[in-house]
Amino acid sequence: MIAVLKREVRSYFQNVIGWLFLAVVLAVYGVYYFVYNLYYGYAYISYALQSVTVVMLIAIPVLTMRSLSEERRSKTDQLTLTSPISVGKLILGKYLALVAVYTIDILFVCITTIILSRFGTVPFGESAVGILGLWLFGCAYLAIGLFISSLTESQVISAVLSFLILFMTYMMASICSFISGDGNILTTILSAFDMYTPFSNLLNGVLNLNSIVYFLSVIVLMLFLTCQSIQKRRWSVSKRTISTGVFSTGFIVVGIALAIFVNLAVQQLPSTITSIDCTYSKYYEITEDTETVVKNLDTDVTIYVYIAESDKNDMIDTTLSRYEALSKHITVEYIDPNSNPTFYTQYTDTAPDEGSLIVVSDLRSRVVDYSEIIEYEIDYESYSYVYYYDAEGEITSAIEYVTTDSDDMPVIYQITGHDEVELGDTFTEALEKANITLESLELLNEEAVPDDAAALIINSPSSDFNEEDAQKVIDYLQSGGKVLITGYYASQEFENFRSILETYDVSTVTGIVAENDMNYYYYYYGQLYFFPTIASTDYSSSSTDSYVLFAYAEAYTYPDTTETEDTEDTEDTEEEEYDITYTEILTTSSSSVSKTDYMNATTYEYEDGDTEGPLCVGLAVEQETEDGETTQLVLVGSPVFLNDDYDSVVSGGNSSLFTDIISALVGDIDLSTSVIAAKSLTMDSLTISASMVSVLGGVIIVAVPLILLAAGIVIWVIRRRK
Repeated sequence: MIAVLKREVRSYFQNVIGWLFLAVVLAVYGVYYFVYNLYYGYAYISYALQSVTVVMLIAIPVLTMRSLSEERRSKTDQLTLTSPISVGKLILGKYLALVAVYTIDILFVCITTIILSRFGTVPFGESAVGILGLWLFGCAYLAIGLFISSLTESQVISAVLSFLILFMTYMMASICSFISGDGNILTTILSAFDMYTPFSNLLNGVLNLNSIVYFLSVIVLMLFLTCQSIQKRRWSVSKRTISTGVFSTGFIVVGIALAIFVNLAVQQLPSTITSIDCTYSKYYEITEDTETVVKNLDTDVTIYVYIAESDKNDMIDTTLSRYEALSKHITVEYIDPNSNPTFYTQYTDTAPDEGSLIVVSDLRSRVVDYSEIIEYEIDYESYSYVYYYDAEGEITSAIEYVTTDSDDMPVIYQITGHDEVELGDTFTEALEKANITLESLELLNEEAVPDDAAALIINSPSSDFNEEDAQKVIDYLQSGGKVLITGYYASQEFENFRSILETYDVSTVTGIVAENDMNYYYYYYGQLYFFPTIASTDYSSSSTDSYVLFAYAEAYTYPDTTETEDTEDTEDTEEEEYDITYTEILTTSSSSVSKTDYMNATTYEYEDGDTEGPLCVGLAVEQETEDGETTQLVLVGSPVFLNDDYDSVVSGGNSSLFTDIISALVGDIDLSTSVIAAKSLTMDSLTISASMVSVLGGVIIVAVPLILLAAGIVIWVIRRRK
């Protein structure tokens, strides 16, 4: 076999075919690599890998067309057919020679990926899986081409037939979709010839055992069929009196059946075994929170995917398969909106977008719109879109929602009646995702805060509370209530509203906060727009690496609880007075000031009468009640904290901190309110200078392919002259 391998490899590089194959594949790959990775700075190599597959439909038939056809045409195959070497070793040697030539291109792709890492962060795990997918995809095509070459002595016929068959396997997913969106027996059979879908599964960054086994089974089956094709001719040449038709046909049937069985067996394995998440942000990794929710299910849940299965999103499908693997109570079904356009009316009045999910149980249902799974927002610093993948967070939330009794779902009341600012849509959606009901509460119409209140939100009132309203909030807090208040410097004269804070010895710093450290303020708008430092606390558990944007903020002061006295009486007094815990969540820099006379200020620097930083602009207050409950009061000093526009500037940093605060306030309720964060699909663009783009592009697209092609021509000319 080794001798055959060496001879075949040598033959490919003693004429133009091998060199031409390398040059063409590298040149086409180089074009896409230049556009996506060098020019646009994409860190993902999968864009170029996906695009280069089209040229392989032509290049691989050209490479394989002479493998066996040429020998058969020139009658040199008679020596091979009567040689002592086994047919299996002969075919394997020829096939490995083809793979060796093709692997040179793959190694070049690996080198270009390493080059990208010099200009930024590259997701090597995803790149490696994608490159492996391209290699297996090409190896399977080579095996098919080799088999077709064994059937005819015409190189042209071999190339044309190979192209047609490869093209059919490349387009099979579209063909099946055209035949039936829902799928039927015919599409099930035809899907076995779909070679692009297993490749695309690997491009997603998941090391998918199903795809790997599929490609390996295609390779082995094609090599086996090639051996059968040669074996029959070999017996016909050496022993004309022996018929091998039944022998070959029986083995072919067994070989095909075995390939089908192996693939079906692997498909029955749970996705937790058959797939390894190699993505940079671990898109498909299931958190412990989800595992707890799903494994404890005792109610059947059906997740309807509102799209034809042939058009499914591979990322969402991979995530859903992991949910199915976690619990026998979860079933996933695809609904084609074209053939069943009114299906959604059972669960919602508005038609969801294609690709949306409808999560259903015996209790209730919830629609998870596609736009909630694949989210995007604008990065105003780079004026580009940032995409997020929130499948796990939305699906787990929906499952918990449809399987939980209504009485067990927490209710948060937003106080109204004092010109409070409405919560932004992003923040109300965050509450919905945590399966928290948000309701409005006008204290004037209530004798007290309702008993079912898990927490209150008072969002920047623009008019003062009356004394009774303020006392209702105080009474709620003193009974172990939870309240989030966002402040507003213009409301510092509201006596009744401030009495809520004074109950816990908290007061506001007169004036408006201005940040003078340019590392902390938003330079587009000036010092009144700033990014406070987020401390690591129970109220900011997942937000310490994020940014939050404040504006028109006020600061808070509170007693120094570290002060002690020596006398016993004083110690008793201190213990009684300072049973309150204060935790700073957000602070400004030492260069900040609170401008006392902000209306007449000519500078944002410190002036007489101002308060110097650092300043506390986010504070958590806790106190144990006589009943053993814990009062929690969270103060955030900016009226724009819960504003969608400000949240988008910091890529969801404000909403992330809001989610952490809410989780800390209502996390002791039986229903899990921990929100699973969305995962970024967007990596930072590579930073490549224009000159380097031109140099690398010229080398990869022009120089290397031309050198390879020139080498092939020179070698061919020299051999011709000999």
